[in-house]
Amino acid sequence: MNRYPVWKYAIIVIALLLGVVYTLPNFFGEAPAVQVSSSKVSFKVDNATLGKVEDALKAAGVQATLISLEGTSIRARFETTDAQLKAKDIIQKALVPDAADPAYVVALNLISRSPNWLTALHSAPMYLGLDLRGGVHFMLQVDMKAALTQKTDSVAGDIRTTLREKDVRHGGINRNGLAIEIRMRDAAQIEAATSVLSAQFPDLLVTQSPDGAEFKLSATIKPEAARKVQEQALKQNITTLHNRINELGVAEPVIQQQGLDRIVVQLPGVQDTAKAKDILGRTATLEVRMVDESTDARMAELGTGPVPFGAERYLERSGQPVVVKKQVILTGDNLTDAQPGFDSQTQEPVVNLSLDGKGARIFKDVTRENIGKRMAIILFEKGKGEVVTAPVIRAEIGGGRVQISGRMTSVEANDTALLLRAGSLAAPMEIIEERTIGPSLGAENIAKGFNSVTWGFLVIVAFMCIYYMVFGLVSGIALGVNLLLLVAVLSMLQATLTLPGMAAMALALGMAIDSNVLINERVREELRNGANPQAAIAIGYERAWATILDSNITTLIAGVALLAFGSGPVRGFAVVHCIGILTSMFSAVFFSRGLVNLWYGRQKKLQSVRIGTVWRPESSAVATTDKE
Repeated sequence: MNRYPVWKYAIIVIALLLGVVYTLPNFFGEAPAVQVSSSKVSFKVDNATLGKVEDALKAAGVQATLISLEGTSIRARFETTDAQLKAKDIIQKALVPDAADPAYVVALNLISRSPNWLTALHSAPMYLGLDLRGGVHFMLQVDMKAALTQKTDSVAGDIRTTLREKDVRHGGINRNGLAIEIRMRDAAQIEAATSVLSAQFPDLLVTQSPDGAEFKLSATIKPEAARKVQEQALKQNITTLHNRINELGVAEPVIQQQGLDRIVVQLPGVQDTAKAKDILGRTATLEVRMVDESTDARMAELGTGPVPFGAERYLERSGQPVVVKKQVILTGDNLTDAQPGFDSQTQEPVVNLSLDGKGARIFKDVTRENIGKRMAIILFEKGKGEVVTAPVIRAEIGGGRVQISGRMTSVEANDTALLLRAGSLAAPMEIIEERTIGPSLGAENIAKGFNSVTWGFLVIVAFMCIYYMVFGLVSGIALGVNLLLLVAVLSMLQATLTLPGMAAMALALGMAIDSNVLINERVREELRNGANPQAAIAIGYERAWATILDSNITTLIAGVALLAFGSGPVRGFAVVHCIGILTSMFSAVFFSRGLVNLWYGRQKKLQSVRIGTVWRPESSAVATTDKE
């Protein structure tokens, strides 16, 4: 009746082992470290960079406990924060001689001291929020003028395409600041162009003026439309930042608009501070332009002449200059996906781009009309453009699938695809404020939260042991298992624990013990009704289960609602709350009955159980079941 099959005990043992393995990293603490990552695609962190870091620290007499190359970054660990701060300045001077154009990102970090065997099992500690562990705070300034400039360039391209489709002749279309200038030869052309612009582009304010022997139409974005462009740029940048941080795997980031043109980014408990700063600081956008193949452009590339009007000069990764036209054919807005891969013929690393419907049509038309000419794909990072590749168009390219290459390594292809896949920024951004919040600020909060959970746990266990005796001890052990599994699941999910999360953890203990109280009282009730101890245990667990399930489901619904509609601290509370309900149902019912079955189920002639005092209503006498 009260016997568990072997497979149920196997589940309990496996759950306990997993709980111990994934909870252990939280007890080893963290070591102060300095992390070095690449700031540009063209600069790589390798063994040569590792040697420079080691030599710089050795020359300055700063001793590191461990310096290692981990993935695409170098991590140097130190015993104290004083050594960490000193090492950061030393490495910064050695690797970043020009602060205005840094090739590497040198940032402070905290790295888990977990042993290698736990790391090999992918066991890592929980993240701690800004209020507990600290983290990184960024203030980003959005360049709204650049957003309007990009919009004006896009509108200029659309006007050129629309006038060509409507067969309206013109003498040229150029952007002058935030105005689009269209040259016309006669009044008939002006009337036709004005009619098309008013019908197809209602957000433009069009004026006309004489320009020598010709006429000029000047189109500017209306003020209300410009405000919408700026608002949309801010929203798109916030979405892009969300996508980029999701690519980094940061738990529960805070990304909020502040004012009209600023964005606040908080990364609580971020593990890779340098990579986060790198990804957020890189404003990578993609532009497709035609290469200027005129004689003047060739001379400009050779450095023997100026850059022609209507063109710009950029460098390829090899350092070779390329002169491209200012007209933008496509931007990163037309991208739907970007994935790294390898060329099927050369096996070189490439980036495969997928374009949306509009981008695919434009790309097909451009490649059809410019066969034999060169097209440049330019990647802009931090306001500086770099020609990724400038191939010759051999044939019309349709279907919206484009492949870019350019003597990239696999890491470069991955980084480029990540930036493009995360979304194109509607406007460049600049980090104007950066704060690293140290762990000492949250030490007091950690101590208070830990004490509240610990003392709450001890008081509950003491009360249960006094009131329910052996069954109370079983309940206390089950409560400890619940806490173990709760921390293990949070660690496995790499969730961010904040102060509200610790409050939810303390609340979960109270709710978990409530299930055991229901079970123990059910067993007492059966004993009062005259059932033998084995039957009382079996019936008590079975009948209490329905009540426990109902109460936990209703509480879980409230937790899911908080998780779905809440944000920030509310979500942090809800995550721990929901996980705590699930682990409590396992520990309070499944695990505790396993212990009871192991202790009492093997006794064939069980006369009594230790569950405290049982009051029998039919008699004024008090009967206890504590006798053997």
